[in-house]
Formats: sequence, C-alpha cells, structure tokens
Amino acid sequence: MPIPLGQMLMMMVLLCQLAGLTYGPFDPMLNDKDQFPSLYQMAINDSSLVYGMISLLLHFGWTWVALFVSDDMKGEWFLQDLKAEMVKKGLCVAFEVKLPATKRMFASTDISFMTRLRSSSANVHILYGEVRSLINVDIAGPYFLTTGKVWVMAAKWDIVVHETYHMLHSLHGGFSFSPHRGEIPGFKHFLKTVNPSQYPEDFYLSKLWLHIFGCSPAGSLCGKIGVCPPNASIEFFPGDIDMMTISDSSYLVYNAVYAVAHVLHNILLEKAEAGSPGDIAQPMLLPWQLHPFLKKIKFTNSAGDDISFHESRDHMAQYDVQNIGNFPGGLQLLVKIGEFSSKSPHDQVLVISEEMIEWPLAFKETPKSVCSQSCVPGFRKVPQEGKPLCCYTCILCPERDISNHTDAEQCNQCSEDEYPNSERNRCLSKLVTFLAFEESLGMALTCMALCFSVITAAVLGVFVKHRETPIVKANNRSLSYILLISLLLCFLCSLLFIGRPNTATCILQQTTFGLVFTVAVSTVLAKTIIVILAFKIMKPGRTMRQLLISRASNSVIPICSMIQLIFCGIWLGTAPPFIDRDAHSEHGHIIIMCNKGSVTAFYCVLGYLGILAMGSFTVAFLSRNLPDTFNEAKFLTFSMLVFCSVWVTFLPVYHSTKGKVMVAVEVFSILASSMGLLGCIFVPKCYIILMRPEMNTLKYFNNRKCSKIF
Repeated sequence: MPIPLGQMLMMMVLLCQLAGLTYGPFDPMLNDKDQFPSLYQMAINDSSLVYGMISLLLHFGWTWVALFVSDDMKGEWFLQDLKAEMVKKGLCVAFEVKLPATKRMFASTDISFMTRLRSSSANVHILYGEVRSLINVDIAGPYFLTTGKVWVMAAKWDIVVHETYHMLHSLHGGFSFSPHRGEIPGFKHFLKTVNPSQYPEDFYLSKLWLHIFGCSPAGSLCGKIGVCPPNASIEFFPGDIDMMTISDSSYLVYNAVYAVAHVLHNILLEKAEAGSPGDIAQPMLLPWQLHPFLKKIKFTNSAGDDISFHESRDHMAQYDVQNIGNFPGGLQLLVKIGEFSSKSPHDQVLVISEEMIEWPLAFKETPKSVCSQSCVPGFRKVPQEGKPLCCYTCILCPERDISNHTDAEQCNQCSEDEYPNSERNRCLSKLVTFLAFEESLGMALTCMALCFSVITAAVLGVFVKHRETPIVKANNRSLSYILLISLLLCFLCSLLFIGRPNTATCILQQTTFGLVFTVAVSTVLAKTIIVILAFKIMKPGRTMRQLLISRASNSVIPICSMIQLIFCGIWLGTAPPFIDRDAHSEHGHIIIMCNKGSVTAFYCVLGYLGILAMGSFTVAFLSRNLPDTFNEAKFLTFSMLVFCSVWVTFLPVYHSTKGKVMVAVEVFSILASSMGLLGCIFVPKCYIILMRPEMNTLKYFNNRKCSKIF
C-alpha cells in the first residue's frame, strides 16, 4: 500500500530530526561543535545580516536609527555586532529597546513605550528577535502605521505571520532580509494543481481543503459539508497570506529532506559497491550512522543553491531584500526589491530597485532618518557636546577655506593663488593686480606727478629767463637750479612706483628716491648755510668772507649725497629689492609689488634723509631772525616743516596699509613733500617775478630797507 504524501513528508522530517538536522533560525549556541558535534543547522550563520542592514542604511543615507531586539542572548549578540559596525560606518543609535519574552496585556509600560516611539526623531527602526518577543511587538502593531516609521527586520519570524497576519499591515513599507532561496522547479504548478482527489489516502490534504474552502473533496463521507468545486486550488486561497510563495522555514525543511535523501542515497551506493544486496533491500540504519556522510555532504538542490555543512559556508551569505506591501483586497506580500551578497567583510554587494519600493503612508518620497540635517558644501560639521557623532551643528568655513562636499568634517584651505567663492564651496583663481596706470588711483597719482613736474619745469624756466634779476641771484641761483632739477626728478621718480613691477624698477624705486631727495634736502641745507654766511660777513673784519668766497657751502651737496650713495650701495650689495607677491591683502587678488629686501637698509636711507631734513629745519629756524632784505630763511624753515610733517605722518600710515594702498601712500608722500618744498620756497619768488616785477630791482631794495618780502 503506498504511503500518503503528507505522511511521507512527516516521516522524512522526523528522520531529519533524528539525524540531528535543525531547520529553524540559526542559533550561535548550537554551533559549538565541542558541545554539539552531531548537530547540523540548515540555516546559515546570520552574522552577515548585520552587514546587510548596515549596507541598506548607508544606501539610503539613514544615520539615525532606533533598535528593537529581543531580551535574550541572541538579541544581545546581534545588538553588540550591529552597534560595533554602526560605529565603524559613522551611524548612530537614537535609542534601543529590549523586547521581553513575556508580556502582560495593557501594561503600564505600553504607554511610555509608544510615547517614546512616536516622539523619536529616528524614522528608521531595526527589529530583531525571537518569535515570542516579536509577538509582543505585534500587540501594539496597529499603532505602528500611524507613527510613520520604516522597519528593517529579519524574516526569520515568518512562522507567526499566519497567526498574527495583521503584523504585515502594521509594518507596511518596511524591509525584510530573508536568506536567498531559488525558485523550486514545478513547485508553483504543484500548488496550483494539487487537490485531495489526487491523493485520497492523504488525510492532511482533505483537512486543508476543509479549512481553506469549507468544503469536502468529492467522494468523502461528510454529507453535511458541501462538495468542493473541481477547480478549487490553493492559488485562490481567500486569506490575507500569499500561499504560493515558499517561506524561509519551509525552504529549510525542503533542503533538510533533500540532504537526508542524498545521504541515504550515498549510503546505499556504498553498500552496493561493497556487495551487500540484503542490506540494500532492507537497510537497517541508525541516526548516528548518518553523521559521517552529513559532514561531507555537498550537493546543488533543484533551485540551484549549493547545500553543505562545511564551515566555509558561514562566511558566504546571500539575502533577498523584501519590501512589505499592503495591497487592495487585504493581500499582504513580501515583494523582492533587491539582494545582498557577502563573501567576506570586505566583499559585499547590495543591489536595490528603488522604483519597486512601497514606502509607509506617511512618506511621499524616500524618507530621511538623521539626527541633524546634512551640512551643505561651504559648511563643516561641529559635534554637539554630549550627543552622538551624528548630531552636529553646521558652521560656515573660515574666510580662506572651502568644503566641496556634503557633511564635510574639515574645511580645506585654498592655495596661495586661489580664493574661496562667496558660498565657500570651491576655489577660484586670484586675479593678478598691481598699482597700474590705467586704474583710477594710479591714474590720479600719475596726473599729479606729471602736473607737478610741468610746474617745476615752468618754475625752472622762469628762473632761467630771469636769472639776472636780484631775487634770483639773491640766494645762489645755481643752488636754486639744482633744487628745481632735483624736485623735478622727485616728481618723476614717483612714476617708478606705478605700473607692473620688474627687477629694474624695484631697484630704481628706492635708490632713486633716496638719492634725489638727499640732493634736494642737502641743497636746502646749503641755501640755509649761505643765508647765515651772507649776514655774518656784513660786519667788517670777519674771516667768514673768505669762506663765502671759496664757496665752501657748495661742498655740502656732494658730501651728503655721497653718504647716501654709500647707504644705497650697501643696500643693493646685501639685500636688494625684488619682485614679491602679496596674496592676502586684497580679497581675490594677487598683488605684484616690490619687496624692500632689507627693511633695515630702507629705514637707514629714510633715517639719514630725516636727519638731513631736521638739520636743515634747525639751521633755517635759527636764522629766521636775521635781517630779511635778502633772507629766505623763513621760507626754508616753513618748507622743511612741511617736508618733515609729511614724512612723520607717512610712517604710521605706511605701516597700517597693505598692498596697492601702501605703494600709493609712498607715492603720495613723495609728491606731497616735493610739492611742499616747491611751493614754500619758489611760489613767493615767482609771484614777485611775474606779478610784481617792480619789486624785483636793486633800486626797490635800496629804497625799502624794512621790506618783508624776503
């Protein structure tokens, strides 16, 4: 008599249990071969589940996650592994809840639990646990839908779905990680076509038909129950569960049965080869006899999956990522939307079809789960004190730094030739600039220099034309010519500071400035000395007359100029000026300018010039009370006062400016001091020569002994 299909399956399952095969969720405690040497778990080690969930979180950018795990040893191990991996990947735990194995209905902790759940800023919750703990979660299932959370879980608890099928509706839009299982050839066709009439001896099929359709197969003895229609099929199961898809636990049972079948087949082949036909006909096998074969078993099932119990299989895992969907008509399905495969911690691949995902009703697009909003480029993250690393504040990058990607930890400084844009998310090339003739400041200074040069040349022309007049001859006209020429050169040397600097102009700027100004100031000193000598010889018998005749005062100019020339020679010989780049004074620009080379030498030249100026001012000031018929000491005093005032003001202003403005300050000081000498000394004389010619005669001077013109 043939064995009914249901009974044969039960016998095979019982044989699997006797052989030490388990087809439930993987238990790390049972994996100890020293304690359980003859125990074989069909489920693979789910340590790779942690990597799969982490990969899913990283794929969607979820960095702020709540954890719900069962309060047992497996839950504790999973929690430790998950949190350790989250720390490595920069993910944070919003809060964690341990689910008790037992629960009282309407306990006081339910209110606080749901309040914490709803107030959580984390939109993604990870759920892991044993069946009993997950049933406790399911009691509050109807609340989950209203909180708008995305649940990520392992599908090992599908055993309870048939009893608490509304859980799928409660977790709508979540994700489930299920060990990969291939399509068993002919399985769906078998489910569509199987009915009790094909297996009349199988009591289980008749009971299933009665439970599903409320009818009895044709030919049964249950007269009070209607006969099932001939087209009744599991495919049209009216419940809320998809009966056409094999569950995880059923697939493990399937593999366990085939593993035992392969072992029995190998044993029979071995006995046949040994020549024991009697043992083959009536094999007497004990469960322990299967273990040597189970350890070495390796085959590929009809679904194309490799089955073995070798230790290496625990390092290779493949999961189907399923989306929990609630469809019209009360049908809930786990829809496969991706896969995760792991060959090692460093070789992992996650593939997701986002267009197939059905999100929870609270979200119209891919939800976000972060403690703090991402810092856009141009900002950097600053961790909030006392909170996880995922909670931070975004602050703008410093003035010269940028960040060109989201959630930058640090800002990067632009190079010397670049500057950050206004958003501070990229570096721009700086524009090369200098005090050019074309720009407004350079053009104004150039015009001033040229105008003053023309005025000086005109004054020189007036003095040359009227060289025989008393006012020109009064204070040594040769010195007046030298002073006017040196002032003309002072105005023109300011043009060396304007325009693009080069090596020649950098050297000429300071040396020319120092020398021509030394000539001008020493000329003023010589003119002052002549005034003193001129009045000292008016008294008869004075030896000063010989000194005036020998023109001893004219030696002041070459001596003073020679000393300045020595300073300039030492400067150029030790640390001459050179072309420099200033990338910091003006935003977005690189200023090309002349570097002084030796600051000490520069201030020696300037200091020596200051000593000459103060000496000239002192001598002129002491001679101010001399008779003024031919005395220009007062004008010389005032001119040197203006000169010294300009350069004393120059020093603090020069040091408080940068870039092109610093150059402009030096040019303006040259022009102002030169114009002070020209105006104070020569303007009064030009006024008399051009506007009052009657005053420029010897007769006028003889008739007006008390004249105050000079």
